[in-house]
Amino acid sequence: MARKDTIGIVFDDDFALKNVPPYPHPTFPSYESPLRIKSIVDFLENKNVLVNDRIITLKPVSVEESILSLAHTKYHIDSIRNFSNRGFGLLSEEIYITEDTFELAKKAVGGTIQAVKSVLNNEVAQSFALIRPPGHHALREKASGLCIFNNIANSILYLREKLDFKKKIAIIDIDAHFGDGLVQYFYDDPSVLYFSIHEFDFVEGDIGFIDEIGEGAGLGKNINFPIPYKTSDDDFLIFLDILEPILNEFSPDLIIIAAGFDLYFDDPIGNGLLTSISYYRFTERILRLANNNCKGKLIFSLEGGYSLIGLPYCVYTVIKALLGEPYNPPLFEKIKFKADSQRENIIRIKLELKKLLGEHWVSMK
Repeated sequence: MARKDTIGIVFDDDFALKNVPPYPHPTFPSYESPLRIKSIVDFLENKNVLVNDRIITLKPVSVEESILSLAHTKYHIDSIRNFSNRGFGLLSEEIYITEDTFELAKKAVGGTIQAVKSVLNNEVAQSFALIRPPGHHALREKASGLCIFNNIANSILYLREKLDFKKKIAIIDIDAHFGDGLVQYFYDDPSVLYFSIHEFDFVEGDIGFIDEIGEGAGLGKNINFPIPYKTSDDDFLIFLDILEPILNEFSPDLIIIAAGFDLYFDDPIGNGLLTSISYYRFTERILRLANNNCKGKLIFSLEGGYSLIGLPYCVYTVIKALLGEPYNPPLFEKIKFKADSQRENIIRIKLELKKLLGEHWVSMK
């Protein structure tokens, strides 16, 4: 058994080498590239993180079709395999395919499963799966939004079906975009709490609004905290005013973070104004909640985040917080944004959401 203060980093060289976009920048799908993982790993190596005696590197588990089929239809699995065998193409406006896509997407599922298993088996205290492609937009029957297979949903269904883990799980999704694929797996499941903090188009309208709170036995277990564009560090963590009491009331046995970093101010497809310090502060708070509720059993699985400058800092700051070490943001992040504060709007959203959830959670009354 590993020391209680160890952190597992799940990684495979293929994530930093394979499934190279066939389309040049700045085509939207091209942002999801091997450079995302390469930039992270190079940065962590430069900071000597991977040689820290509290860091344990892990490999993804092998994933066969029987595991993929827990979360996806045979048609979807076959279509990705067959398209990959042809070598290249666009599956949709948001999905590119190469000869590596099928195998790498399987490995991403295996990375998240390994991250979860290593924590549940007490091999490490917490873990971070540095994987790609991301997964929280992937639906049971199709790929969507740069995502091929749903890494987190597949890992939870693996726990349920293969390891007979029937305890409560909380998913905290901090990606800039609502996890419309992930939420559909557990919308009526009372044993899975899904909480998403995401940017929202309050002008044109969007999915992931506050009144989408689950159905049937899962009513109240789906919680969306939409925030306006241009939300900054000063106002981002207001959502914890809702999350913390509900998480304490739900008392999960495992917490999984859908770790998207595209609310970072330099991200090419997000609209936030966050710097890496927000992710450090978030990790400090969520680790404390995990320690209080589920013996620290906390997993991060990489979702979005496409700034090759900012993404490595965001991942690094999560690891620093998990290690309980101080973090000093880089000088280039110490800037003043010319944007109006969103605090008043976010507080209004918080109060409306609290009122909506009052009949489902004692802590919201």
